[in-house]
Amino acid sequence: MGFISLLLIILGLLMVIRPSIVWTIIESWKSHDATEPSGLYVVSARIGGVLFILAGIGGVLGYWIL
Repeated sequence: MGFISLLLIILGLLMVIRPSIVWTIIESWKSHDATEPSGLYVVSARIGGVLFILAGIGGVLGYWIL
């Protein structure tokens, strides 16, 4: 459980700091015309990253407390 929580935190940080890297890896192949992520994608990726970080922190705290 601790490893998954740390993985969530790392992925969440990547989504918050550099959502364009996440877009390139996950979403860029779906579009022939797009060269960069849309503003809506960047905002939603950052919100998702914050949620990943919170879930990871909750998992780490749960692992240490329980």
